[in-house]
Amino acid sequence: MSHAISHQTVRLSRGKHRTPEAGVCVMELASMLAGEPFSDRPRVVCPVIGAFLRSYNDLVDDDGRQDLYACAAAVIGTRSSRHVEHLRLDRCAEMLDRLECERSRLRRMLRRTTPVPAPFATVTLERFGVRLARAFQRSRGDGHARALRFLDELIAIGAAQAPPAASRREAQPSAA
Repeated sequence: MSHAISHQTVRLSRGKHRTPEAGVCVMELASMLAGEPFSDRPRVVCPVIGAFLRSYNDLVDDDGRQDLYACAAAVIGTRSSRHVEHLRLDRCAEMLDRLECERSRLRRMLRRTTPVPAPFATVTLERFGVRLARAFQRSRGDGHARALRFLDELIAIGAAQAPPAASRREAQPSAA
């Protein structure tokens, strides 16, 4: 007797998958939780956060990858304005610079800031996500815990945004 594949029965794995039966990465799980078509680029997730998580999912070890289950749910609804995306991207550049400087005395002496991808091209954003994920992976001892805390920080950057107009209307009492 076989069981149905769902967000409750999948195990996170590396790479992009054609179907949930073949496996899921953290972003594909987010698409399942959001009720979107199966994809590693759910529409409801910020592209900056998605680029980081796709790369991090593939670089972290299997045990660490399973810690990303909660992240799949947490990133749903993070897509926001270009302004918020750029704030998140700037924060990613700051963190990448810090992680790289921690790793290398020479980099610390040179102390150059990491260029932020511009234009906001998908390929450039993905490469930037890979660099950030690798920097967390190489960071001293607590890199995985730092990466998870950093993800919470990125999510919080957009949380201060005002709710969409439809949500504000629902919150207002009707004048009936």
